[in-house]
Amino acid sequence: MTGASADSELALIVQAQRGDKQAFGELVRCHQAGVVGVAYRLCGNARLAEDAAQEAFVRAWQHLPAYQPRSAFRNWLYRIATNATLDSLRRERPSLELDELTPDRSDDGLQARVERHEQADVVRQAVMALPDASRAVLVLREYEEMSYREIADTLGIPMGTVMSRLSYARERLRSSLSHLLEAR
Repeated sequence: MTGASADSELALIVQAQRGDKQAFGELVRCHQAGVVGVAYRLCGNARLAEDAAQEAFVRAWQHLPAYQPRSAFRNWLYRIATNATLDSLRRERPSLELDELTPDRSDDGLQARVERHEQADVVRQAVMALPDASRAVLVLREYEEMSYREIADTLGIPMGTVMSRLSYARERLRSSLSHLLEAR
């Protein structure tokens, strides 16, 4: 985030902490796609991800007065989203949703698109099979491109734990997806 946008975000946070719902609405608008993305990658179900994101924003509003800008607001919000999603998963173990096969604009034939879609589904299933803690670290690192320090701050765990969980997750994925890697 640039300095100017970080300053404007901080101003919105201060306003929201004082009860300004419009300021909080602007924060939600800025971070909604990221929060839903994290939730979806953790649970693999669009409906559950939307519900978890909504719950995360409710929790964020409730706990906003206690937020201290020691770490990035995004990290704080993603931690809430991760916890809300994992809570939802504990309540309801979802089945994986298959994304609709949408036509793309490439010159690839239908068979190639179907194969890519099937491979993506296998990868999604492999990610979903990871333990919650490892999946959370993997999603934040690989999909959200957060640094190890940001992940540690977001999840409230030591950086060494981030590295070990990420290593474990990658090794499990490598093992469970070896048939795809060998086919290349």
